[in-house]
Amino acid sequence: MFGMRTRNPMFRQGALDASLANAGGGVMSIDGFVNKCGILLAVLVFTFSWAWNRPQAMLGGWLWGMLIAGFILAMITSFAPQYAKITAPLYAAAEGVVLGAISRVYEVQFQGIVLQAVLLTFGVLGVMLFLYRTRIVQATERMRMIVTSALGGIFLVYLIQIVLGFFGAGIPGIFGNGPVGIGFSLLVVGIAAFTLILDFEFIENAVGRAPKQMEWYGAFALMVTLIWMYLEILRLLSKMQSRR
Repeated sequence: MFGMRTRNPMFRQGALDASLANAGGGVMSIDGFVNKCGILLAVLVFTFSWAWNRPQAMLGGWLWGMLIAGFILAMITSFAPQYAKITAPLYAAAEGVVLGAISRVYEVQFQGIVLQAVLLTFGVLGVMLFLYRTRIVQATERMRMIVTSALGGIFLVYLIQIVLGFFGAGIPGIFGNGPVGIGFSLLVVGIAAFTLILDFEFIENAVGRAPKQMEWYGAFALMVTLIWMYLEILRLLSKMQSRR
């Protein structure tokens, strides 16, 4: 959910350019990046499990606190990637609590939906990685422009929905379980999937060139996209199942 605010590809490119300008010591490696991804995932799963097993009434204050903390940490990491070694694990911990609480609510309504969303998220990750590695899909300048524009549009839609929500209103159709709502969710999941291609490109360009500390930033960038995709897939599945 906070990934929307940090997915501008220019943040990634700017972070890479800055790191290359200040390169020194060891450089980023694939093994190091994968290890950092594993650490962030482990932290997220731990706090996810903690929130999942807590009564929803208890998580009210925790949820809002972690939402705010996640946003702040995501922005700090995006603009100051040199601190990612500290902020990325804290971000994963905060988002784990948020995901655990939200997922529990969906699971109570639609049994088995969380496992489906997790499997689909990693399934899409695997497919997009295959498409990127085989060069079937490449991160062209045109793709970057389209994805960036789409991300801006989606963020604007969600921002309008939040503002309207304060007045007890909302955007008709988009967030419902009708054809328009399901179509919108499919579009968002698709944009999230293509954002992975931009993440892969960033990681590939950074490996062997950027300082070793950028392994944390790369892992953070990928984690943000996966969290966003998981939430959107969860939303999509809930819309589809509520129509039965």
